[in-house]
Amino acid sequence: MIDAPMKLMLVDDEDDFRRSCARWMLRKGHDVSDVSNSVEALGRLEQSLLDVVVLDINMPGMSGLELLQRIQDEKIDVEVIMLTGQGTIDIAVSAMKMGACDFITKPCSLSDLEHRCLLAYERRCLRRENNQLKAVISRVQPDVQLVGESKAIRDVVRMIERIAPTDKPVLIQGESGSGKEVVARMIQQSSPLRDKPFVTINCAALPASLVESELFGHQKGAFTGATIEKPGLFEIADGGTLFIDEIGELPLSLQPKLLRVLEDGSMRRVGSHKERNVRVRLIAATNRDLTNEVQSGNFREDLFYRVNVLSLNLPPLREREGDVDLLISHFLPTNWRMEPQVREAMNQYAWPGNVRQLINVIQRATVLADHNEITLEDLPSEIATCRGDSFTTETSQVEEPHDDFAVIDKTHAILGASDCKLDDIAREHILGVLAKEHGNKARAARKLGIHRRKLYRLLERFTAVEEPVQ
Repeated sequence: MIDAPMKLMLVDDEDDFRRSCARWMLRKGHDVSDVSNSVEALGRLEQSLLDVVVLDINMPGMSGLELLQRIQDEKIDVEVIMLTGQGTIDIAVSAMKMGACDFITKPCSLSDLEHRCLLAYERRCLRRENNQLKAVISRVQPDVQLVGESKAIRDVVRMIERIAPTDKPVLIQGESGSGKEVVARMIQQSSPLRDKPFVTINCAALPASLVESELFGHQKGAFTGATIEKPGLFEIADGGTLFIDEIGELPLSLQPKLLRVLEDGSMRRVGSHKERNVRVRLIAATNRDLTNEVQSGNFREDLFYRVNVLSLNLPPLREREGDVDLLISHFLPTNWRMEPQVREAMNQYAWPGNVRQLINVIQRATVLADHNEITLEDLPSEIATCRGDSFTTETSQVEEPHDDFAVIDKTHAILGASDCKLDDIAREHILGVLAKEHGNKARAARKLGIHRRKLYRLLERFTAVEEPVQ
């Protein structure tokens, strides 16, 4: 139900008809203006916001069709209904092809005219809401980008620019953590489907028994626990893009079903005999060599050719010369500093976990560092040792970081801003490890993957926080 009154303009050189329409609309509570020629109508359109214009085709001077063309050329946001006599219906149909939403022949009943205007008004309101939602979505999901200026990354960006405008399937191949989902989102944002759904699924993150239900949906009662109907991700992504990450993990039993929906758009929910049709652009990613997977019988050859229409190879971070410094600057929080030796060590490290590992190292270091400055002591030992200087004399005694320390990294990524919260989390974790080692600071430091003197400074910080204010 639309609460606001409709802002309507009637444009017709027949005075009696136009004024009768205006009186009717005013009595019905609408905000109405009426003019007798297209030139005056165009002036009002340029000065005020209107919802609907009822426009006669045959008028002296600028005709109704010429005014409609001006409205389209100047992108005036208004719905147009054309008025026509019996002999000009073909012209009215042409006007609808030009952008008019409806036409009505004269003479017409005023109630029918009002009904047509209200339908046009509802259409305009829906279109405006849709544009507002798109604007909100674009703010909530900001543009993604590949950070880097190496030749390898420039080649990737050029490839994205070439394949994004098409609707063909894309296969992104690269090591874990190299940024395959970022590339997928860049392709989608540069494509004609940028305003359509972008839906993702990671086959490696789900049990094989759930992948089919997630992709294709299920009917109520299809299996134990299926208490309601559920649409699959193909249905949710209909008209848009579906990103299947780690497609090499897709169970072999599901591959024929995926092949079919990619070939002709047809699919069935689990437990249903009803055919459904969807139109989805597929972007897939894998850290496996799918050619080897095909040869070993783990991946169907026909499916491989279907998903590998356009391929893009994402280079690992170790092959992106000069990009480590740019990534550090991009992900290091504002007002944080990093010793030159730290950058040197990070540039010499091979980064087997690629960009994801680099981000986690920076997040970990901001938890451990003092005074917003990251030193070599704040790096994992395997990175600090890359410099090969005297700092690393203790590193042979330092164990890999305790598994629970990953909680701090994840919390940092989620909270993103609150140093107090991060200090509390770090304090609770470190004191917990120290308690498990019965107060032995050397063993606790090895468990945490940090040096003893770093542990001493952290304990001093926690003690200072606990002291009461005098």
